[in-house]
Amino acid sequence: MRKKRIIKPLMTRLFREPHFEEMTNEDEMDLKKQDISRSYHQNLETFKSIYSIPKNTDIKLREFTVRSLNRRAFIIYIGTMVDIKNIQEGIVEKLIQSQQPSSKIQDIVSYPIEKTASNIGDIIGFINGGITALFVDGDSTCYLFETTKTRGRSIEKSINEVLVKGAKEAFNEKVIDNIALIRKKIKNENLIVESQTITKRSKNDIFLVYQKDLVNNELLQEVKDRLDSIDSDKVLELSILEQYLEERPKSLFPTILYTERPDRAAAFIEEGHVVLLMPNSPSCLVLPATFWALMHSPEDHYMRVPYGNFIRLLRFLAVFVAAFTSAIYIAITNYHVGMIPPDLLMAIAGTRERVPFPSIVEILMMELAFELIREAGLRVPSPIGPTIGIVGALILGQAAVQANIISPIVIIVIAVSGLSSFIIADVSMNFAIRLTRFLFIFSAGFLGIYGASALFIVGLFYLVSLKSFGTPYFAPMTPYNFSAKDLLIRHVPIKEKLRPGYLKPKDMVRQRKG
Repeated sequence: MRKKRIIKPLMTRLFREPHFEEMTNEDEMDLKKQDISRSYHQNLETFKSIYSIPKNTDIKLREFTVRSLNRRAFIIYIGTMVDIKNIQEGIVEKLIQSQQPSSKIQDIVSYPIEKTASNIGDIIGFINGGITALFVDGDSTCYLFETTKTRGRSIEKSINEVLVKGAKEAFNEKVIDNIALIRKKIKNENLIVESQTITKRSKNDIFLVYQKDLVNNELLQEVKDRLDSIDSDKVLELSILEQYLEERPKSLFPTILYTERPDRAAAFIEEGHVVLLMPNSPSCLVLPATFWALMHSPEDHYMRVPYGNFIRLLRFLAVFVAAFTSAIYIAITNYHVGMIPPDLLMAIAGTRERVPFPSIVEILMMELAFELIREAGLRVPSPIGPTIGIVGALILGQAAVQANIISPIVIIVIAVSGLSSFIIADVSMNFAIRLTRFLFIFSAGFLGIYGASALFIVGLFYLVSLKSFGTPYFAPMTPYNFSAKDLLIRHVPIKEKLRPGYLKPKDMVRQRKG
């Protein structure tokens, strides 16, 4: 009785009022909690009002008679998100033309029915996701057909994570393609793709991908709880979702790994990680992520062990060069000149003789100029980008030296520091090192080597305190865990027998022999 008392005034208002815009949000929310009616006309007017038909031009509604049942029916779908040919041939034509007596819709249509639903709010969510809904006069349930066909890019090469060796495929904006790319690499019945809705108004879906025989149940539950705690109308992309999931969103250092490579995602899943995929996102999030995972590259494993270790050690060296080169130059020239050999000291002094600024001002000016050139090269059209980077750096550096604003050695310091930062592949870690470099510059400018050393020690304490979904940031180095020990140096594959211990996977052993 209560249901009839609620829905009857709402439907009376829908039928009588000529302007559907006058329906309040509270009325619409109450309506979405109700079930559909057995009345054909009532359902028709309800969904016309909800979807603002005919004002909403991409919402398609077609009425017809099911000949074999001799009953009126209508279908409703979003024209820009479905395969219209399949709807016409597999659903509509069958319902209109079939003359065989039957009491079930499933026996008439040739297109498979994904499911049925009766709640108005649930049906709206399915339609918004690209599913076609069929309403038949006299039925208390709606028939839903999986007819989704979204437009987007095909599978292309990875742009931000370029590798010399290894697979060239990258994720695109279609989550179906992204799941298929992972399943192509992990042919296992234990691979689970679980969906979850994370927003109220936009109804954005998130897909959790993991191996049920590997993933730790506590980790999986924590990820689900963190997703459930999101209270937002919209989360349109994984980059935004990442900021909701982080424990310390204001931290310089990332605690979630962002990658656009399906081979890398599959490798993490095989270790016991949880991967998040989302429609409209050409990437995935890997949970949890450690400092070492962010520093590693898939190419380290694709290459032979000596070559991969050389590149990895070069990458770790580049981190220290990018972070400390400018700070060390400032500290030595301002506070610790005794550490420089006399000949080199005289050369530096000679180049700075006519420069009117202190070394910290020189460094800051050139660091900012380098960052401007870097960002300008990224933002302008691709044919012009490399040209702006090369020409801008050459012209700016040469002009600054000739004008006695910058000393030549500062150009060398900034060039070495900037080039080293390009070797760090992960975008978030790259930003972290670039911003940390400015902190070291200021600390060295005020207290010399002692200031830079103090900041480094405090930074280590801070990094050790970070956690990613309960996993310490420097695991398995500290706290120590039994694992493959794939940290600074990678071992030969035959000796990598264990999965990461900090994940507490259900199966620790990766290979039994070797």
